[in-house]
Amino acid sequence: MAYNSDTFQSLISHAKEYGYIFQSSEIYDGLAAVYDYGQNGAQLKKNIRDAWWKSMTQLNDNIVGIDASIFMHPTTWKASGHVDSFSDPMIDNKDSKKRYRVDHLIEAFAENLSAEEGAALIHQMEQLLAADDLKGIKQLIDDNKIKCSVSGTANWTDVRQFNLMFSTELGSVADEASTIYLRPETAQGIFVNFLNVQKTGRMKIPFGIAQTGKAFRNEIVARQFIFRMREFEQMEMQYFIRPGSQKEWYDFWKAERLRWHKDVMGFPVGRLQFHDHVKLAHYADAAVDVEFHFPFGWKELEGIHSRTDYDLSRHQEFSKKKLQYFDTEINQNYVPYVIETSVGLDRLVLATLSNAYAEEKWQKEDGSEDSRVVLKIPANLAPTKLAVLPLTKKDGLPEIARDIVNNCKGSFQCFYEEKDSIGKRYRRMDAIGTPFAVTVDHQTKEDGTVTIRYRDSMQQERIAMQEVKAKIMDAILA
Repeated sequence: MAYNSDTFQSLISHAKEYGYIFQSSEIYDGLAAVYDYGQNGAQLKKNIRDAWWKSMTQLNDNIVGIDASIFMHPTTWKASGHVDSFSDPMIDNKDSKKRYRVDHLIEAFAENLSAEEGAALIHQMEQLLAADDLKGIKQLIDDNKIKCSVSGTANWTDVRQFNLMFSTELGSVADEASTIYLRPETAQGIFVNFLNVQKTGRMKIPFGIAQTGKAFRNEIVARQFIFRMREFEQMEMQYFIRPGSQKEWYDFWKAERLRWHKDVMGFPVGRLQFHDHVKLAHYADAAVDVEFHFPFGWKELEGIHSRTDYDLSRHQEFSKKKLQYFDTEINQNYVPYVIETSVGLDRLVLATLSNAYAEEKWQKEDGSEDSRVVLKIPANLAPTKLAVLPLTKKDGLPEIARDIVNNCKGSFQCFYEEKDSIGKRYRRMDAIGTPFAVTVDHQTKEDGTVTIRYRDSMQQERIAMQEVKAKIMDAILA
């Protein structure tokens, strides 16, 4: 379906109404760019996380998982470069007091230009950002007379860098406390544990270490619902390789991650694309984003980066501990190179909801119009797989329905409901994204069959009650 701002707002409202995502601390008027996951959102998030974890650590013999602490020694972030350079160029409008990230400000302005003019402006901005030319960026904003969307004026401050890390104090007495940071990414926990994992797991190059977990960034301009938040979850895998083989492994993981988004997440090819980085980080020799077509445009979903030996070398330098690998095949010690895959779990949730959300209308046989709002979430990811619905509350039908639920418990998430008409219950299950619904009726008592309804097609068929569990399991594992 065609997406616009109204559709996106409808999706946000739908996510709240059906227990997916709530504004954090809503009863206190909320906290900007911080969200809570409701009962369905938490299960969807877990299902996606589990699918990623399985694909990395269970389906690859040479990738293992860890769970590193959120708090790390502060020198970690000095070595990684975050203390000195983890910042975004920002600008304030003096009249509205509103703060903007300069790339977002210029990109929004470019959207109102012709395609050719907009592309030229973005290219000029990217060159200035690559050169860290803050005065040049300010001049670009002034030359184009870019205005604040709130005040309507172009009364700007100078452009300056704003560090994105949250800091706090570790210690019980303020005078004795040490400054410590909430991690802005999960990758460094992998790098500092490289030798621990390699030695205890007797890992041989190439091998990978995977991790999922919370990260924190003090985003000044957080926007687009859960796409950019101050507290979010990452799923990262660092693949350690022999120097000189990075091109081969970079191409491998680039193809593998695109395949995963199509086959496991169920994203259509038309909503995925690669976007090569115009500006490479100083330590990288290749970088690409897997972009997804969100309702607000093409945006990064996952990054694949060839990071060379920068990370381990920096930690080796700052810790004074050797972080090397002895390669018996070539009889040589070296600091491994790294290929990184890094995907935002919250962005995957938003991409899943965006891809699944549909408002459908059709004409019934009597000529009247019918409609529904449905989340066509793939069966392997859907929070609830099966709804079991007794046609009435009497004649022993609820007891039979409960037996079906109990038989499926432990294998997948089920939902039992007996309130309202069967049509209303179907619509609720469609809106929640439940792919299958089984109705227990009076015929069930006679021949042991039930009606199974398929969410996406709304088609129904009669099957034996004993076949329900196996049929759902087949769909989940397909």
